[in-house]
Amino acid sequence: MAKNRRLEGEVETSFLGVRHIQCLLLFSAVSMAFATRVNLSISIVAMTDEKFEGAGEKTYDWNEKIKSVLLSSFFWGYILTQFPAGLLARKFGGKNMLLYGIFISSILTLLTPWIVKIGNWQALCVSRIVQGISQGVIFPTCHTILSQWAPLEERGLLGTLSYSGSQFGTVVMLSTSGVLISKYGWPSVFYIPGFISLLWVVVYYIWGASTPKESKSITAEEKELIETSIGSKENQPKGIKNIPWLSIFTSVPFWMLFIVHCSANWGFWTLLIEIPSYLKNMLGMDIKSNALLSALPYTVMFFLGFVFSGISKLLNKYKCLTIPTSRKVFNTIGFWIPMITLFMLGYIGADNINLAVTLLTITVGLFAATFHGFQVNHMDLSPNYAGVMMGITNLAANVMSLLAPLTVGFIVTDVTNPSQWRIIFFIAAIFYFIGNLLFIVFGKATVQTWNNPESIQLNETTNKTKTPI
Repeated sequence: MAKNRRLEGEVETSFLGVRHIQCLLLFSAVSMAFATRVNLSISIVAMTDEKFEGAGEKTYDWNEKIKSVLLSSFFWGYILTQFPAGLLARKFGGKNMLLYGIFISSILTLLTPWIVKIGNWQALCVSRIVQGISQGVIFPTCHTILSQWAPLEERGLLGTLSYSGSQFGTVVMLSTSGVLISKYGWPSVFYIPGFISLLWVVVYYIWGASTPKESKSITAEEKELIETSIGSKENQPKGIKNIPWLSIFTSVPFWMLFIVHCSANWGFWTLLIEIPSYLKNMLGMDIKSNALLSALPYTVMFFLGFVFSGISKLLNKYKCLTIPTSRKVFNTIGFWIPMITLFMLGYIGADNINLAVTLLTITVGLFAATFHGFQVNHMDLSPNYAGVMMGITNLAANVMSLLAPLTVGFIVTDVTNPSQWRIIFFIAAIFYFIGNLLFIVFGKATVQTWNNPESIQLNETTNKTKTPI
């Protein structure tokens, strides 16, 4: 049992194992998901600009409210599969859920130009809702897979590797979309990522595995290393009835994770979806420079993710911080420094473009620190039910992702009015402040007693035995 309680950094691991390959595949899946998720943020600028003549494609007369509905519609479907995704991944295996999710999303991405052509914005809205439903399984499923593949000692690193695909996919999509749209028209930002996503499905079908036990290429030594660190799960019950629902929903650390996740999504998705519109309407960027500058903050976030991983590894190696303290320190970096820059950004005008872009880059880039904060906290609290918990918190968090662009559409009635954009930035900053404050005060990063239902039952039996008649 002592081996299961080793601190991060105290185990010698191979430089490259099957667990790393699995995380690279998860990284690719998340990259594909985000590329096909954010492509509309850039393409909608060209699709609604009468002056744009890229490849002679048709443009559409959609007002700001319609665009806000379209940009948020993905999340209407996305939230529907968050909760069941964790349960389904436990029952049918993470690999199967991930394959189905990416496959459906890639097909809909490929068909998007045709869907818009025949059904205008209404058909596109329906398509994005269905695409959201298909992608809703991705994060709970990835958490389920990671909880079985990532040793405690490498949880931060492998989590960063897997989820940094969100920045990578965003960066590649945003940085290339301007050139693609200018040369080949806006449909190209749907055709290319859709096709690449289909290729990923083939690769993952061949090489992917839900657990070390199911992998045909893992060595006995690596399998033992993983099971020694997190415990073998061969006898773990997978049925819904075995999940300690009451214990989860009465857990204070779980609710703090719930709140901080919601706060994070409000700020993150406000920026991710609205940066192209802000750059175009407030700072006067054309489609090419808009795409490149929209990608810059996420490029910085991608690389900072690995910088923070290195820092975290050193801190753990020399035991400078306990894991709970480390989680809170990194989360504070990712929340409260961006909170300050968001307040500053609210007072930057169109005459100070460089400073505005710098502040945007800091705001988004430092969010990478949260990969070592709340984003792996599900696995800290309960490795056995990390996917289920991720489904619950991500469902609520993506309600925020849905409401954020709708709020922008309601408040920003004049896209050139800096005071209206200031309100948007201030709201995001307040969410960051409150969410992290609660996480610092009440959050935990230790395995909860309800992680093992058998232990709960044993304790209950023991207590009954000790009760005097």
